[in-house]
Amino acid sequence: MGISRLLLKWIGWKVDVGVPDYPKAVICVAPHTGNFDFFLCELAICSVGRKAGFLMKKSWFFWPLGKLLRAMGGVAVDRSRSTSLTDQLVQRYATESRLVLAFAPEGTRSLTTRWHTGFLRVAKEAGVPLLLAVIDGGTRTVRMTETYQPTDDAQADLAAIKKYYSQFTAIHPEKFSTD
Repeated sequence: MGISRLLLKWIGWKVDVGVPDYPKAVICVAPHTGNFDFFLCELAICSVGRKAGFLMKKSWFFWPLGKLLRAMGGVAVDRSRSTSLTDQLVQRYATESRLVLAFAPEGTRSLTTRWHTGFLRVAKEAGVPLLLAVIDGGTRTVRMTETYQPTDDAQADLAAIKKYYSQFTAIHPEKFSTD
């Protein structure tokens, strides 16, 4: 906890967390515009004494890095499989006593307007809080102060969530869109 705080202070970033430490939750993290985002978020969550797992492309889970990523709570996403990752995650929430997973709805560090909605479905079907986490490059703050309640209309939910994120500046603004 202390080391994470020191590292964040040293690189000039602040953390603002105002949501409860839920035993089970989905965290929506945006803007996601570079690999540095991952390290910032890990430092931020550790700096407040919490732990969150994360989804990451399967290709990152090679030896020995894969062992470290799994130990940190990483879940490898294999996009080539036809099984539903969303269904698998909902089942994990049903069977585990503590599970907090972070999702980057953009699904890429490149510019995209197509955000994935799996995080909404997982939160709704698992019946867990959806926390909105922001990597605000403009103020150099990682913040998690808002909870969102998903409805049965994923597209309307996504529009509302994108509107929330539109007020923030990405570390690489040219790679972020809420359109």
